[in-house]
Amino acid sequence: MPIPKVLLVNDDPASLYALESLLSEAADQHVYELLTAASGKEALRQVLLHEFAVILLDVSMPGMDGFETAEAIHSHPRSATVPIIFITAHYADEINRLKAYQKGAADYLFTPVIPQILQAKVAVFVEMKKKNILLRKKSEQLTRLNQDLRVQRLQDLERINAELEQEIKDRKQAESRAHELSTRDALTNLVNRRALIQQLEHAVATSDRSGAGFALLFLDLDKFKQINDNYGHEAGDELLRQVAARLTAAVRVADVVARLGGDEFVVLIEGRAAAANAARVARKIEMACALPFEIGNNRLKTAASIGIAIYPQDGVNAQTLMKNADTAMYHAKQHAAGPVQFFHEELNVREREREQWALELRKALAAGQLELRYQPQVDIATGRTIGAEAQLYWRHAAKGLLEAGQFLPFVQERGLLDRVDTWVVTHACAQAALWQRAAADGAAPCVWINLATPQIGADLLQTLLPAIRKQRLPPGSIGVELNEKQLQGAAEPLTQLLLQLQAGGVRAALDDFGSARSSLAACKRWQLNVLKIDSSFIHAIGNDQGGTDIVAAVIHLARALSMRIVAMGVDESAQLDVLRALGCDSCQGELFFPPLTAAALIEHAEARQHATAIQTHSLLNDED
Repeated sequence: MPIPKVLLVNDDPASLYALESLLSEAADQHVYELLTAASGKEALRQVLLHEFAVILLDVSMPGMDGFETAEAIHSHPRSATVPIIFITAHYADEINRLKAYQKGAADYLFTPVIPQILQAKVAVFVEMKKKNILLRKKSEQLTRLNQDLRVQRLQDLERINAELEQEIKDRKQAESRAHELSTRDALTNLVNRRALIQQLEHAVATSDRSGAGFALLFLDLDKFKQINDNYGHEAGDELLRQVAARLTAAVRVADVVARLGGDEFVVLIEGRAAAANAARVARKIEMACALPFEIGNNRLKTAASIGIAIYPQDGVNAQTLMKNADTAMYHAKQHAAGPVQFFHEELNVREREREQWALELRKALAAGQLELRYQPQVDIATGRTIGAEAQLYWRHAAKGLLEAGQFLPFVQERGLLDRVDTWVVTHACAQAALWQRAAADGAAPCVWINLATPQIGADLLQTLLPAIRKQRLPPGSIGVELNEKQLQGAAEPLTQLLLQLQAGGVRAALDDFGSARSSLAACKRWQLNVLKIDSSFIHAIGNDQGGTDIVAAVIHLARALSMRIVAMGVDESAQLDVLRALGCDSCQGELFFPPLTAAALIEHAEARQHATAIQTHSLLNDED
């Protein structure tokens, strides 16, 4: 059985030694273990480490006195019931004695302490502690015994119920198998026609209630009859099984994949953005089915023709929608426009435009047709260039120079957008490194990057931080401009991502504040470094709808959140004067610089600096 512990607390070494000597005989005989503390804080540390039978506590101690120490000890659940005996040199101090009892004291003694009384009181509490320890030990033994009895009874019940459970299990398996035979295709184990119609009717009812549409993909395999005729039905069946596996892998768990019969399959896709998701899934299915199939010793190739119908645009019920998806599939098979066709021609045109943009953008990356242009951010108070926003441009062979907003919205392929972001990060960091080396005073501008991806994730860390380390950029050299759409998602992962970015020396700005997607919530939640006021607010300065007041309110908000402010789209001197009066930190716009290549930006900056120097020299001569 463990030995009870007694704690002596006194800041006076002599008093502590005297008390310890009164109790040392019993401690030497292992009646209890004696521990000491020279302050209230040290006593609290001991209480966290040990369980005490009683605590002898001095009232008058510097820092935390005895009353505060007792209150802290009893506030912790582990030590809430530990008896405390106060010891004080103040005689007949009834007010302190009352206060001690209010703090939960078990007794209150005056020095000099009568040894026999102190030893007797400590012995009482130690004996109580021993009994409590013994009682706790017996309680634990009883609990274990009850647990053993309970386990034995449960085992008996399990043995008694085993046959019944097995019988129920066998019956459920038989019922489940019977149900699967009625709802599953025997060859591929996909949903069969009957179950698909039920799923479609349920999807129609759900869509009518929620207002969210869904998509139906109808597909069949090219040259399937020839494969059956040339290699046999067993090869054809194995091909259908492998196609079913690839279809299942290409869709989400919530999507429904069915086999209607022969080589005809259907995929039901519910949820938001059904048309866009359907096109994406159809392309995945097309690429999956285009890969060779290993069947026996043969390497067989086929392809899928896919028709897409959208509810409710392309059919008011399940049967009509299925018929129109089949029609779209027939057109895909008969026409050379592509293996994927929407029933609605307008969607076909839109999808072909997206595919064309994506194809040309891939070629542009390979051919070096992308470029970055930089628009400086100017400190309003000093006129110095403190940052530069890197803006993506595409020197298109046919359409000329395109801004990012003219082509990125048409590209929905995440992998391609990630490649664009990698290109932007690589070139922006390289340019930032050149400016760092060229800056005589080490005050190179921070380069701000815009991302093409619609939502940020861990891949940004894997791209941006290594590029910063490779270029040996100091903290604050690179910033990332994020709109609220890119900040949507689970709060905790985004918080960790932003913290890791900032720990890596990357600044973060809330872009386009005041546009349709920006809000106060984003400012408050993410604690970003910079707030960029949307240019529409800046252009409204001085109008009759309170444009100046709105900008003033935004600046005040940013100040309250400890964010620096950048005003976008400053094109006129009057706007600059108002922003200066309102206390805005910095701005960017045509008034200072348009977006320029890095080389042109340096030339313009040097020319502006030279003109400023001439103007200053002239003013000095005029004063002379």
